[in-house]
Amino acid sequence: MSISIKSPADFHVHLRQGSICRLITPHVRKGGFDLAYVMPNLKPPIVNTEQALAYKAELERIDPDVEYLMALYLSPELTPDEIRKAKKAGIVGVKSYPRGVTTNSDGGIESYETYYPIFEVMQQVDMVLNLHGEVPSDPAANIHVLNAEPTFLPHLFKIHAAFPNLHIVLEHATTRAAVEAVKKCGPTVACSITAHHLALIVDDWAGQSWHFCKPVAKFPDDRQALRDVVKAVEGKGHPRFFLGSDSAPHPPHTKSTSSPTHACAAGVYTSPILLPLVAHLLESFGALDKLESFVSTNGRTFYKRPVEDEKGSRTVTIQRTSTRTLVDAEYALGNDRLVPFWAGKEIGWEIVHWEAYG
Repeated sequence: MSISIKSPADFHVHLRQGSICRLITPHVRKGGFDLAYVMPNLKPPIVNTEQALAYKAELERIDPDVEYLMALYLSPELTPDEIRKAKKAGIVGVKSYPRGVTTNSDGGIESYETYYPIFEVMQQVDMVLNLHGEVPSDPAANIHVLNAEPTFLPHLFKIHAAFPNLHIVLEHATTRAAVEAVKKCGPTVACSITAHHLALIVDDWAGQSWHFCKPVAKFPDDRQALRDVVKAVEGKGHPRFFLGSDSAPHPPHTKSTSSPTHACAAGVYTSPILLPLVAHLLESFGALDKLESFVSTNGRTFYKRPVEDEKGSRTVTIQRTSTRTLVDAEYALGNDRLVPFWAGKEIGWEIVHWEAYG
C-alpha cells in the first residue's frame, strides 16, 4: 500500500544554530517535508527582521529545497514598526514563550497585556501569534507541568476576545482542555499537534528522559482527545488542527543524563522520521485517511500557504513496509550526534519517492 501526499508542511520545528544546524536542517526533507516553520528561540533569540532573514539565508544555504517560514521572538525589543517591517520582509509570525517554561525561554514574557500594542499591529497586517500555551510552575499556586497548559487557557480566551481578527495558533496541545478551548474559539484560532504527543502519555516519560519534552505528555484521556480531533468526522479532520512537530534536538549527553543541579534537556527529535511516523500513528488509531489534511492542507490553509504554486505541488509518496524496519539509532555529522524519537523501534511506513512538482 502506498500513499502520495501533496506538499507536506511542518508548522513548528527547531533547527538550532552552529554546526548542529548543518546536521538537523537536511532532516526536514529526509522526514518527508518541504515547508518548515522555524522557531526563533536561539541564543540570542531572533528578535528583529535582520536576524530572521540572516537565519533564513543560512538555512537556505544548507538545504535550498525547503521553504522556511520565519518568526520573531516576542520580547521587549519588539515594536509595532518592527512588526510592519517584518511583515513586508515576509516574516510570518511572532512566537510567545512564557518565561522559563521550555528550552531557551529565559527571555520569555510575564504579562501578555504589555504586548497588546504589538498584537494590534499584528492583527492589522495579518501576522500569526504562536503561543506556547503554558504558564510557569508555581508551587504556591499549585501550578506544575501537568496543569500548566489548562491554567494558561484563560490567557488564550482573553487575547482572542481582545483581538478577534488576530490569527493565533495554540502550539503543541497536550490536553483535552486545550482541544476544547480551540474549538470554542472562532476561525482565527488554530492548534498544532505533535507526532510524539499522539504517541505518549505521562507513563512514557516518567523515568524515561528520551520521551521528556515541554509540554509534557499528559493522561490517556488527553491523548485520546488529540487523536479524536485528528480523526474528526468533519471529512478531513477538524480543519483548525494540524501538524507542528516541535521536533527539538538535543545532544545525547544532555538528554540521557541529569544531576542534582541540572535536569535533562526537554525535547524529542522527530524530523528525520516525521512523515512515516505520523502515518504509522494515524493508522494505529484509524485516521490514516486524514493524513494529507493533517500534515498539509489544514495547516497550509490556516497559514495561507497554498498546496500548489505556479509550478504545481511537490508530492511525497510513502509505502507500508513489507519487511521489519527499525528507526536509526543515531544521526551524526562531524562531532555532532543526535538520537531520534523511537530509535531502534519498528515503524510501519517509509518514504519511497519524491516528485519535485506535478
